Amino acid sequence: MCRDIGDDPFKAYQTELVAAGLLIPLGVPGLYGRSGRFERIIAQFEAHVARTVAPFQPEVIRFPPLFPRSNYEKIDHIKNFPDLLGSVHTFTGKDAEHQELLRIFSENGDWSRNLSPTASMLVPAACYPLYPTARGTLPEGGRLVDLSSYVFRHEPSEDPARMQMFRMRELVRLGTPEEALGHRNEWLERGKRIFESLGLPVEAVVANDPFFGRGGKVMKVAQREQVLKYELVIPICSTEKPTAIFSSNYHLDHFGSLFGINTADDQVAHSACIGFGLERITLALLKTHGFDVARWPANVRDILELN
Repeated sequence: MCRDIGDDPFKAYQTELVAAGLLIPLGVPGLYGRSGRFERIIAQFEAHVARTVAPFQPEVIRFPPLFPRSNYEKIDHIKNFPDLLGSVHTFTGKDAEHQELLRIFSENGDWSRNLSPTASMLVPAACYPLYPTARGTLPEGGRLVDLSSYVFRHEPSEDPARMQMFRMRELVRLGTPEEALGHRNEWLERGKRIFESLGLPVEAVVANDPFFGRGGKVMKVAQREQVLKYELVIPICSTEKPTAIFSSNYHLDHFGSLFGINTADDQVAHSACIGFGLERITLALLKTHGFDVARWPANVRDILELN
């Protein structure tokens, strides 16, 4: 797989996935439908994660992939990642404004300029809607929360692993600095074992978020120097540019301070989250073991209950 198409092995893999019917292009780079075969792998991997997480008895919460603009404005995302954000707009005018909208539309003009922002934003990370709801004092021992959601990032690309709308399964720890950092570190190792058991040879690397602009360069250096973020990466089509399929982040007291979250002893809470990139994991499994699930190694099929 990943035959060369020019010098772009990512485009080559995308072409193979589309030809096999696993991904259905929607006409915009990075937007796809997924076949039943693709969705089955995601569902079985999520079930495997759920079984792994169950002994820790997390709270299970599911948020929609939209959250309030008022909360979005508090999290600094627009300062750090303006190129990735997604804002929901709609028509709010009356009949005269509607007629003007239709006139522009009929003339192939930019009718979107006649829309107004709603009170909602697209969610850029599955954990973001959690923190505003966690305001107040945490119980003794903090909180462990299991989240899963579609998230949006405006990164149009022909790399099939760089989708604009994709799913994250996250496990978030709110508590003391020791509890949050311990969660980050423990799940980095646990995640590595999960992937290795599935035949995915991942590597843990210190990482940074894609902060925007000149100020973002300073943020990237600071994040790396403090070793706040790790990723587990695997070469899906390129050994030079391996793909992150899992992230492990320690936020310090950032969200605790923003949203007034305190520990049981009245200190500002720290947080950490680990995230499984479900589409990317599926792409890595298909690249490693082939498109025919029936021919995957027996132990992998057994773990994911794909027999």
